[in-house]
Amino acid sequence: MLKFFYSFLLMLGAVYCPVARAESVLFLSPGKTDEAFWISYSQFMYAAATDLGIDLRILYSRRMPELTLAQARQALQGPDRPDYLVFANEQYVAPQIIRLAQGSGVKLFMVNASLTANQTSLLGERPERLGSLVPNDEEGGYLMLKELIRQHPPAAPGQVIELLAFSGLKITPSAQLREQGMMRALAEHSEVRLRQLVYSGWTRERAYEQAKLLFRRYPKVSLVWSANDEMAFGAMQAYSEAGGIPGKDALFSAVNTSPAALQATVDGRISVLLGGHFTLGGWALVELHDLEQGVDLTHYGGRDRQIPLLQLIDKAQAKRLLAMGESPDYGVNFRRLSAKGQPTSYRYPFSLQTLMR
Repeated sequence: MLKFFYSFLLMLGAVYCPVARAESVLFLSPGKTDEAFWISYSQFMYAAATDLGIDLRILYSRRMPELTLAQARQALQGPDRPDYLVFANEQYVAPQIIRLAQGSGVKLFMVNASLTANQTSLLGERPERLGSLVPNDEEGGYLMLKELIRQHPPAAPGQVIELLAFSGLKITPSAQLREQGMMRALAEHSEVRLRQLVYSGWTRERAYEQAKLLFRRYPKVSLVWSANDEMAFGAMQAYSEAGGIPGKDALFSAVNTSPAALQATVDGRISVLLGGHFTLGGWALVELHDLEQGVDLTHYGGRDRQIPLLQLIDKAQAKRLLAMGESPDYGVNFRRLSAKGQPTSYRYPFSLQTLMR
């Protein structure tokens, strides 16, 4: 019965990108099909795949690591194997996927969250693991709180600025790193007091229920840090229902460039927005296409790299990104980003600025 359930979900979660056959790539998305971030992530991957001539397929695991593993097992041990499997170390599933890949002939590439130091030491070098691209999550959490504090009026003598924080899942590397960045910024500002940090599982509903209690418990809170946009919206809803005005009585931050988050930034309800990492999967396809053509990534920044995709987005940039979302190809010529034939001093220009040219 369980096997049938997973087989059904595997079929239900599949989204296909019909492009000319070249190298085939399967991406195991840890998100849900209706999550704004993973929708934009997939759209950008499709744009890259179309431009590069890659046969792309995406499966969604709906935040269920057991489903990710079932999808990986079918891809790596079934009859229709991709050339490349792209996945994230969400909830630390990577070692099991890497073991499943042994002898399969499928090459592996990781995005968003790579192996931890402990996992790397236990697994050692694996020839099927080609590399990884991850964003600057720790720096992102740091920048977000620093900017919130910068925008807040100075604390009166003898007073503190009260902060609430909404994080994702405890066992998700991106949530942990963003939280660490927030704590680093907090250590630099003795005038800011963290009243409580809660884990909302990346969802608006959970953050809303938690925030209703927290705003009653801490009525003087004037800074709200959230590790994604959905949790920020949940907290903002609770704050509004309690009689507060987001962006005026309290400053809210968020991560992700969903249309709703961009619009809330333009409107001033979100005071600090971070984004840009929805492009990571598309950039990974550029590197995989280069690998297929014999490019050695060690000469162009390394096999495993962290890139500063998370950046502060102001109102003007939010307006530009809102308009850009209507263009299915994002205006990027992915083929021109190739390192093939470039001197070893070349570095891939993977950033939001590449979209805004």
